[in-house]
Amino acid sequence: MSNVFNSDKPIYIQVRELIEDLIINKQLNEDEQAPSTNQLVNYYKINHATVSKGINQLVEEEILYKKRGIGMFVAKGARDKILKMRRQAFIEDNIVSLVQEAEKLEITIEEIFNYIKDVKGREKQ
Repeated sequence: MSNVFNSDKPIYIQVRELIEDLIINKQLNEDEQAPSTNQLVNYYKINHATVSKGINQLVEEEILYKKRGIGMFVAKGARDKILKMRRQAFIEDNIVSLVQEAEKLEITIEEIFNYIKDVKGREKQ
């Protein structure tokens, strides 16, 4: 198995996120062909069923669509849909716990904003 994947979450989810990242980063655009299941299996050396499960989720959520005999393609509005889902997940996974912990530690919203600005400033250096 490829070193690209980690044990933090199931590989099919990581395959799905890999394709989503290509769409978010505009490496795959609407109506462009996505990598095939076989290409992903061969490149990453992972099980066909695992790859199919990740891709099928994207099809079910209308991020990708199938053209019979040709392959998978990026659906219209896919990038916006992914961004919306990921933003909501980011809020639930990060912001909620951040605010809860800040309240316990008596950190104000203004202090949180300042910490975020400091961290963001360090990234630019």
